[in-house]
Amino acid sequence: QVQLVESGGGLVQPGGSLRLSCAASGSIVSINDMGWYRQAPGKERELVAGITKGGSTNYADSVKDRFTISRDNAKNTMYLQMNSLKPEDTAVYYCNADVITLSGIRFSRRDYWGQGTQVTVAS
Repeated sequence: QVQLVESGGGLVQPGGSLRLSCAASGSIVSINDMGWYRQAPGKERELVAGITKGGSTNYADSVKDRFTISRDNAKNTMYLQMNSLKPEDTAVYYCNADVITLSGIRFSRRDYWGQGTQVTVAS
């Protein structure tokens, strides 16, 4: 019913930058909170950054002052600008969204996840 598609991952050298995008599509009425998560091999998935519909943001301590989360509500799209990347940022990055949908006359609300995009920071 709703698809989240991430893009923008890849291989980058330490100190480099990448910009991730997450585009939501489907029978969307409204998107509330959105967030970027990451999971490194052998580790649990962790929150990287979150953003409310109104634009309030929060970040993991490990990425503060290096990453910037933003969203375009008109396009149902979220972004993550990642600067000064470090090898420890290597992970699969997932987007998450709290979405309200309409099917017929029925409203539903649930979390959706993207398929993930690989970010590798290495020289």
